[in-house]
Amino acid sequence: MKAQGFGVREIAQRMGRAPSTVSRELRRNAATRGGVLRYRATVAQWKAERAAARPKVAKLAENVRLRAYVQERLAGVVTDARGRSIPGPDVPWNGRRHGRRADRRWGKCWSPQQISRRLQVDFPNDASMRISHEAIYQALYVQGRGGLRRELSACLRTGRALRVPRARTRQRGKKFITPEVMIRQRPAEVADRAVPGHWEGDMIIGLNSSAIGTLVERATRFTMLLHLPPMAEHGAGARVKNGPALAGHGAEAVRDAIAAKIATLPVQLRKSLTWDQGAEMAQHAKLRIETGVDIYFCDPRSPWQRGTNENTNGLLRQYFPKGTDISRYSERQLDAVAMTLNSRPRKTLGWKTPAEALNELLSSAQKNGVATTP
Repeated sequence: MKAQGFGVREIAQRMGRAPSTVSRELRRNAATRGGVLRYRATVAQWKAERAAARPKVAKLAENVRLRAYVQERLAGVVTDARGRSIPGPDVPWNGRRHGRRADRRWGKCWSPQQISRRLQVDFPNDASMRISHEAIYQALYVQGRGGLRRELSACLRTGRALRVPRARTRQRGKKFITPEVMIRQRPAEVADRAVPGHWEGDMIIGLNSSAIGTLVERATRFTMLLHLPPMAEHGAGARVKNGPALAGHGAEAVRDAIAAKIATLPVQLRKSLTWDQGAEMAQHAKLRIETGVDIYFCDPRSPWQRGTNENTNGLLRQYFPKGTDISRYSERQLDAVAMTLNSRPRKTLGWKTPAEALNELLSSAQKNGVATTP
């Protein structure tokens, strides 16, 4: 078709391919005889078969200068403003990912994509100094696919010793969450905060798996705290696999605590509850039946979708700092802290307190004759 004078887009349309694919094929596999680029099918087939031949020497294995550049950007020494090296923690390579709250190896720690793109800036006219980020990943994780040492994977952001396929990460999710209860299905009235009765919820975790639950009303910022005491058997012996949640914040305990708090509210304040995808909400269907509250879940790793609740959790950390045992507080003490927050004036409410804002909404509803109490 090229010899017949058809253009790139017309060829692509007839073959059912993207124009960029056709253009790349014509450019990459063109014959160079006579100093003129001309596409010939026989030459293109020969080039394709030659490029597909295996085993093929990896670019990082044969290009010493390129390999040194990549290694320097991955694991290069951290220096100060004068170029003097700053030694970090001494972390020996053990072939496994770093543990939680453990020291990590210091280095420049560029990502493979940053290295790949920066090569085009530092060597604009040197075609030999080119490599894709995927080739760097394979050189780190696949044996025999390049000259990079395996321990350099500790300099990646995740620090994984083994690569996790992206398809597997996309399959991660909670089985109790269906598309019908995702945040995108939430009514539009929730987003503009014009109608009260829509809540956001979360957990605050402390020492020894202690926890309290938080409920925040979106329109008024009114806060309620859930008392989640641990069971008597918590910490007494070895944990039983698939046994009850002894720490006190399992799905059943959280469901009962939310239902008890919601029951103290007028009916017009029981519209919806938005939570993250924590396993403590596995019984959300039963909670919805018991309370009549619609339950919605945020997208994974999207705390900004519950911004009001996240902000309130930050305020609560003044009373319940990280690393402290919060199971020692009684329900009476939690209610006192919630009342303290609800009595604090807020700029977003025009310097009214959440309690005053909530009372105004309830009073207005009663005057209009639409309020109903349980």
